[in-house]
Amino acid sequence: MDITIENPNYASFRYHNSTAYVNYHDLVVSEVPMKAQLIPARSKINLTTSADFMVGKLIEDPNFWSDFAYGTLNLTSTATLPGKVTMLKIIKFKGTVNNGCDISVNISSMAVESKCLSKIKL
Repeated sequence: MDITIENPNYASFRYHNSTAYVNYHDLVVSEVPMKAQLIPARSKINLTTSADFMVGKLIEDPNFWSDFAYGTLNLTSTATLPGKVTMLKIIKFKGTVNNGCDISVNISSMAVESKCLSKIKL
């Protein structure tokens, strides 16, 4: 999968190796490795990674078959990216970005729609 990470701030952010989690009704159904990267100030990067879904856990959930029949699976993802913020190439301090996404998968068209919210803690 391709993940686009946008940094709208005037400082760059370098995060450490991390793991994002995909949940279905509060049940973790996938872990997504995120390799360390630098996100320059006011720019976007594309991160290519893979997500191995635990299909057994997914179909054992009592909500799965009714959601499947309805035609939409709603998932959430969370990621915590600890790292370092750099301003003007000389001012450096620790920061953590917390990201949460609501993901909707349309079964028949295989279209995916997501809405994400990120917060940085310095």
